[in-house]
Amino acid sequence: MSSPKRRCVLVCQHRSCARNGAADVLATFQQAAPCEVFVSGSDCLGQCASGPTVQVMPDGTWYCRIKPSDVAAIVEQHLQNNQPIANLLHPRFHPRYDSPLV
Repeated sequence: MSSPKRRCVLVCQHRSCARNGAADVLATFQQAAPCEVFVSGSDCLGQCASGPTVQVMPDGTWYCRIKPSDVAAIVEQHLQNNQPIANLLHPRFHPRYDSPLV
């Protein structure tokens, strides 16, 4: 029986995401995420028009336009209770969710 894969939260730190507050989003995740979740800044995730972008692996979940004030909800609902937050999901990767960001 294999053990579950460790979750990883990647927060884009490239130019356009950085201009929109990605460093604060990363710092907030680093403070709030459970110790079993690896949190790291990343190079460009290729979604510059919708940053700051956050990717949760191995789930394959993408969040867009994340603010530090969104992090607590992502940690509690997604990372701790396995419930992605529909209104923060990136519509390009999660089109089944209705989103005003489309």
